[in-house]
Amino acid sequence: MIMRAVSQDSLGGPEVLRVVEVDRPEPGISEVLVRVHAAGVNPTDLWHRATGGLLGETPVRLGWDVSGVVEAVGLGVTMFRPGDEVFGMPRLPQPAGTYAEYVTSPARHLARKPAALSHVEAAALPLAALTAYQSLVDTAGVRPGQRVLVHAAAGGVGHLAVQIAKAHGAHVVGTARAAKHAFVRGLGADEVVDYTRVDFASTVGDVDIVIDTVGGDYGPRSLRTLRPGGIVVSLASPAEARLAVEARDLGVRAGFTIVEPDHAGMRAIAALVEAGQLRPEVAEVLPLDQVARAHEIAQTGRTTGKIVLTVVD
Repeated sequence: MIMRAVSQDSLGGPEVLRVVEVDRPEPGISEVLVRVHAAGVNPTDLWHRATGGLLGETPVRLGWDVSGVVEAVGLGVTMFRPGDEVFGMPRLPQPAGTYAEYVTSPARHLARKPAALSHVEAAALPLAALTAYQSLVDTAGVRPGQRVLVHAAAGGVGHLAVQIAKAHGAHVVGTARAAKHAFVRGLGADEVVDYTRVDFASTVGDVDIVIDTVGGDYGPRSLRTLRPGGIVVSLASPAEARLAVEARDLGVRAGFTIVEPDHAGMRAIAALVEAGQLRPEVAEVLPLDQVARAHEIAQTGRTTGKIVLTVVD
């Protein structure tokens, strides 16, 4: 059988993306075949489109976020049946190719879609929410009463990190432009700092956890906001050796984390959604054949929340 999918024969800007017809995949052992309803767009997609990244030589098939309906199950799968609504982040850092009408996934890279979310909303969650959850809960061990600083708090990962930190009882400080302060406060942030007008490193202190989605000098500057034993979790780039050394000299920590498929994490995220403590903000919704436009919008770096591609109306 044939399906539509986004592919690229060369590396470059959004213009290299095109919708092609390819063979529909079949689920292997412990895999499911998902009919894709919606696929989220993430910064890593832009990087892989331009550089090839971890996907290697062209043609490249992009996408890791998915929400859809199980079409078929492979040998040994007992968690799902055809007709189940699921969402997740298959295979990262291996190619998944969720910008398509169908995708296969290891069964345990998915979870049941929360009934409270549409497929578009669910597709906005997996990679960004898992990144925030694994950083806050698994890496930093967030606890009630701690102070958490989230950079780019209105962004794809940031707006979910604010909500997850609040759900775990933290006092949350977010950085954002003034125009986005009301949105960030609406997520539950206790304080919001306009990074374009003041230096957050001189106005925010006694922080236990920093979630750095920006990179550059934000890591070294964030160290100055930590109380003894605090941690900067970098998501933008691997923490340089000098940052780790500087952190140790200050009695704090710095580390870099890469998101990974996580069935238990997806179930925890779904539970937060069902409890009314987590909801994604969808900035733009575009059909699959406008994928180039979706990437153009995403690479401005100014969206509030996530961009999602729809595959099934």
